[in-house]
Amino acid sequence: MESFDPAELPELLKLYYRRLFPYSQYYRWLNYGGVVKNYFQNREFSFTLKDDIYIRYQSFNNQSDLEKEIQKMNPYKIDIGAVYSHRPSQHNAVKLGAFQAQEKELVFDIDMTDYDDVRRCCGSADICSKCWTLMTMAIRIIDRALKEDFGFKHRLWVFSGRRGVHCWVCDESVRKLSSTVRSGIVEYLSLVKGGQDVKKKVHLSEKIHPFVRRSINIIKKYFEEYALVDQDILENKESWDKILALLPENILFCRISVPIDLQKVDQFDPFTVPTISSICHELDVISTNENEIAENEAESDIKHRTKDYKKTSLAPYVKVFERFLENLDKSRKGELLKKSVEIGYNPGGMAIDSPYCFQKLRLLTTMFSLTWWPTLML
Repeated sequence: MESFDPAELPELLKLYYRRLFPYSQYYRWLNYGGVVKNYFQNREFSFTLKDDIYIRYQSFNNQSDLEKEIQKMNPYKIDIGAVYSHRPSQHNAVKLGAFQAQEKELVFDIDMTDYDDVRRCCGSADICSKCWTLMTMAIRIIDRALKEDFGFKHRLWVFSGRRGVHCWVCDESVRKLSSTVRSGIVEYLSLVKGGQDVKKKVHLSEKIHPFVRRSINIIKKYFEEYALVDQDILENKESWDKILALLPENILFCRISVPIDLQKVDQFDPFTVPTISSICHELDVISTNENEIAENEAESDIKHRTKDYKKTSLAPYVKVFERFLENLDKSRKGELLKKSVEIGYNPGGMAIDSPYCFQKLRLLTTMFSLTWWPTLML
């Protein structure tokens, strides 16, 4: 893996944002088909620049405006905020109290530091392949609950680029949830409670909840190798006491934030995720071999940007993101068809109330529908 020199970061970011960042997929995700007027325009973005300069209330008319501003600012970090009642960039011109958040994806942020009590190999911001098993278990447990217990369909899991993972739940109904409901979902998934000064953080009732029982079954698959071999929790009395106390009576990675394929979550290795310097180096090698000149010409930049990431180790991660978007699009089209049928939309003059005709309409629509980045975390 190419080594990273922080002094080179500003120049690497320029290259990354000009030729590698997947703008079209990014816009396609956050625009959600453009079904709701001004949906993307009312979305807040915030940028963290060099020297921790933080800029809020950024909003854009379209993909082109977003590209131009990102390439102008070259942010070290991009955060995606809520969709507001008015354009965030104009929030100061709105009547006091009228500027309100309307929608936001449900986002879970899982940080390796939350597991310091049950890992001995690393601490604080450090991670290694041994303790990454904890992230694998967390993904499997939470994703299953979100799918089976809550029925959420569109779940995008992303490696943060540092020491954890994020899950973005993007179902339309979820984006409209109130703060109270969101807190209830988090509470349902929370088992370990208490701060640093609380020793016994897990309290189980006599009747174990099905969610907890399922979680235990997932953990059993990993426990022996992780706890007894990798972490060696029985090595000495100090280790025993630390584990028993839990039971009831800034190093920067500078890797790209990438989607995680749930079908291959056991094989995901955060240490193979490309760094910004490694993919920029890949691009330099490719450019040299292919004699790709005129990098400073605007037309050439646009042409290259649509395909450059495909030539690098970023390509498989963008494919995972595109599969997520395809499922999102199919679901949205299915909902639109359902709504059109409910209000009596009648293409071709067929009788909508006929079960046969409805099935035929659904089949035709399905046939047609079949033909039809994540942020940089440093």
